[in-house]
Amino acid sequence: MAGGKRRGAAGLSIDGAEEAPEERVGRLIRENPAVIFSRRGCCMSHVMKRLLAAVGAHPAAIELEEADEEVAAAAAGGTGLPTLFVGGAAVGGLEGLMSLHLRGRLVPMLLEAGAVRC
Repeated sequence: MAGGKRRGAAGLSIDGAEEAPEERVGRLIRENPAVIFSRRGCCMSHVMKRLLAAVGAHPAAIELEEADEEVAAAAAGGTGLPTLFVGGAAVGGLEGLMSLHLRGRLVPMLLEAGAVRC
């Protein structure tokens, strides 16, 4: 059921919600300039949040209940969890995030999405 907020992360449980799981995930992706979907206690999402914080971004962090994991993973094109979206576009997991960062494309992408300020 609903996980509530924990260490800056919001729990996402869709049981009994007014909108379908796919709609809720899609809305969260559209409404947040940067959002990470992960399992509870995922160490990889922690690393992703630390890297993003180091460049000035503080993404919404959504910890999914087990039943809702497939919905977010499907929205990311089946890349699995954790997964990052920036400006509505799927970046992927830690590997995708690191790839953007090492190529110098992460900060410009975050700036364009409004996830960091100059």
